[in-house]
Amino acid sequence: MTVSRCWVWLAPLALCSVVGGAQAQQADMTFFVTSAGSGKGADLGGLDGADQLCARLAQAAGSSGKTWRAYLSTQAMGGTAAVNARDRIGRGPWRNAKGVVVAKDVVDLHGPNNNLTKQTALTEKGDGVNGRGDTPNTHDILTGSQPDGTAFAGTEDRTCGNYTKSGAEGAVMLGHHDRMGLSEDPPAKSWNSSHLSRGGCSPDALKSTGGAGLLYCFAAN
Repeated sequence: MTVSRCWVWLAPLALCSVVGGAQAQQADMTFFVTSAGSGKGADLGGLDGADQLCARLAQAAGSSGKTWRAYLSTQAMGGTAAVNARDRIGRGPWRNAKGVVVAKDVVDLHGPNNNLTKQTALTEKGDGVNGRGDTPNTHDILTGSQPDGTAFAGTEDRTCGNYTKSGAEGAVMLGHHDRMGLSEDPPAKSWNSSHLSRGGCSPDALKSTGGAGLLYCFAAN
């Protein structure tokens, strides 16, 4: 009887310990892949809307007191200057919801030895994100960026109108969080600049190449 009573009391304590540890890690989280998109394809409501999505998901997961920024570049249009994704996200280091460092700083993040992989590119909840070979494949992550994290020059739309389009027009640059593609070429393995969306900026267009309108989010402070 004494042993049974001990287990009755100890089991909840053990569970609380596990839950408490997970919450502590998420509170220290400074990087994640969104568990959901905007629901409107590449239309995120611009950079502000994308940042708000990051902040909302982070707060719901137990992370507070941080300034969250979506890893997105914008193009110069309508009299506004281009914005580089690499300039928005702070200095690092960045840790996922399990406490694993994915990059020490901006240079490391955009270098060949960063630790951003399918195993480390977790959601704000600490869950993995489907990649190539999974059903459905959702490894396409919106970035609108070149491999070095800078914006595209020129007039060709590579940001879905700076994340305001959700129809058949426009395109957005996508990265592969699992670093896998149809070939062994560098773009196929790029986490931030693999290929453009095909067929526009709608949810169905993103889905057709293996995406769900997900974002990378970084704590900038």
